[in-house]
Amino acid sequence: MEAVQKENLEIDRLENFPVTFFAVVMGMLGLTLAAHATETALGASPIVSVIVLVVSVMIMIAVSAFYAAKAFMRRGAVAEEWAHPVKIAFFPAISISILLLSIAVVPHHRGIATALWILGVVGQGALTLSVVANWIGHRTFQTIHIGPAWFIPAVGNVVVPVAGAQLGFFEISWLFFSAGLVFWIVLLTLVMNRLIFHDPLPARLLPTLVILIAPPAVAFLAYTRLTGDIDAFARILLNSGYVFSAIVATQIGKFARLPFALSWWALSFPVAALTIASLSYAQLTGSLAHQFIAGILMTALVVIVVVLLYKTTTAITARNICRPE
Repeated sequence: MEAVQKENLEIDRLENFPVTFFAVVMGMLGLTLAAHATETALGASPIVSVIVLVVSVMIMIAVSAFYAAKAFMRRGAVAEEWAHPVKIAFFPAISISILLLSIAVVPHHRGIATALWILGVVGQGALTLSVVANWIGHRTFQTIHIGPAWFIPAVGNVVVPVAGAQLGFFEISWLFFSAGLVFWIVLLTLVMNRLIFHDPLPARLLPTLVILIAPPAVAFLAYTRLTGDIDAFARILLNSGYVFSAIVATQIGKFARLPFALSWWALSFPVAALTIASLSYAQLTGSLAHQFIAGILMTALVVIVVVLLYKTTTAITARNICRPE
C-alpha cells in the first residue's frame, strides 16, 4: 500500500494529462445538443439542455486550463503527444469542442456564438492542415498506426457548417464541408483496409470504432443546414450512419470486457450526432420511424454519458488517469 502511495506521489500528473481529455468535452457538448434537439422536437422548454450546457462549459474550462498549463510547463510532453501516430489526431478535438460550443450557444446569443465559431474555424483550419501535413510529411507511418481516431480532423471540418450556415457563413461552410467529406472518403478506405487486412485494434483503442458513426451523421446535419432539403445524398449520409452503427453493435460484447480508459468517451459524441441527425430527419420529413429511432438513441446516449461520467470520476479519484502509458 505504501509503495503504491509513493508511486502515485512520484507520477507527474500534469505531464501525463492527455489531449484525449477533450473527447470528454466533445461528448458532453454532444449531449447538450442532443438534449436541445429533443426539447425542440417535443416543444419543451430548454431547461435540461441549459443545465447540461453549463456543466459542459465547466468541464471544458477545467480541461482547457489543465492542458494549457501542460503546454506552458511541460512543452516536451505536448511535443511527444504531437509526435504520437494516434494521439495527434485528437488535437483537433480542441477546435471541434469550440465549434460544438458555438452551435450550443446560437439559440441563446448569436454574437457570442459567432465569435466562438470564428475562433473554432481558425483553430480547425490550422490544426487540420498541421495534422495532414504531418501525415504526408517526412514521418513514416505504418498501417497499424491507422485507426478510427484519424477521422477526428475530418469530422471537425463537417461540424463547421452546422453553425456556420445558421450564422450566414455559407461559402466558408461549403469549403470546410468539402474538405471534410473528401478526407472522410479517403480515410474510410484506409481505416477499413487496416481493420480488415491487418491486426485487430489494441483493446485500449477498440471503443474508437464508434467514431465510424460520426462523419456521416455530422455530414448529414451539415448538408441539410447548407441546402435546407432532404435529397438522395442526405439520405445516403444518414443511412450510412445507421449502417456503421449496426457494424459497431456487433462488437458490443468485446466492449463490455474492456477496462475503462478515456478512449471510452469515443462512444458518446457519435451517438449524440446520430441522435440529432435522426431527430432532424424526423422533423423535416414527419417520419415516425425516425422519431422512434431518435428516442432509442437518446436513451442510450444518456446511459452512456452517465456511466462514463461515473467511471471517469472514479478513475480520477483513484488516480488511475494521467499515468504513463
